[in-house]
Amino acid sequence: MKTLEFWFDPVSPYAYLAFEQLPQALEGCSYVVAYRPVLFAGLLGHWGQKGPAEIEPKRAWTFRQVAWAAHRLGIEIATPAQHPFNPLPLLRLALASAPAGELPNRRACELILRHVWRGAGADARDPARLQALHDAVVPLRDPASDAVKAELRAHTEVAIERGVFGVPTVEVEGRLFWGLDALPMVRALLQGDPWFDGPEWDAAAVAPPGVVRTG
Repeated sequence: MKTLEFWFDPVSPYAYLAFEQLPQALEGCSYVVAYRPVLFAGLLGHWGQKGPAEIEPKRAWTFRQVAWAAHRLGIEIATPAQHPFNPLPLLRLALASAPAGELPNRRACELILRHVWRGAGADARDPARLQALHDAVVPLRDPASDAVKAELRAHTEVAIERGVFGVPTVEVEGRLFWGLDALPMVRALLQGDPWFDGPEWDAAAVAPPGVVRTG
């Protein structure tokens, strides 16, 4: 049985869709999942990228494509009233749902992701909704504590060290699979596809860049 590390930030609609689709995509496979909250903005800052919602044509396309993906997969979705938004309270709540040094379970992650993406278009930051979410999750620790904040920073630093650049990312034995559309690759790996044991995995990543932008 392999362990999948699911790096996610509830600000990402793709993280929500991948979370919802994971059991179906990997049906029949032997695995366990470690859910790892990570600050997507921290990844973007480290790698010098902008988020999809920060580039207007890309934002419009992203949400059209997300709506289509949800429709195709039969997953309920409703874009929150404001996006992007600050996900820090949600990320900290996820970590606070577990004892120190442990990871949130699927139920806590589900509540948090659905708070954002099944909220009937409501504001994910609305104080009353956040309080209701807090009451549903029943955190074991104070989400606003320095210890929980430090845990989130540490998670983000570990993700960067491992090469995680976006969410969702599924990590399997050091291999990184980015995005909703990578789930079939994860399934193939779990099912023992020999492609992953041959030279193709490493060879596909070694093409040198022909142009390097300097400004």
